[in-house]
Amino acid sequence: MEPVRIDAVICKGCGLCVEFCPKHCLELGEELNSIGYHPARLHDPDECTSCALCAVMCPESGIAVYRRKRRKSGG
Repeated sequence: MEPVRIDAVICKGCGLCVEFCPKHCLELGEELNSIGYHPARLHDPDECTSCALCAVMCPESGIAVYRRKRRKSGG
């Protein structure tokens, strides 16, 4: 599962999530959604730390952030 899920249907492409992502994992997509905006998308899931700043900044509440399971250290 990806750490960030963006609801492209309600995203208005404001770019606040992109601007505030400390790891620069988000970008505005090239495709248009049904209301004519370029929705944000996660382009680098491996760099995402699930900090949730994107979700906090989203004025449409269209972003859900999931924490990755921690790997148990062996030994």
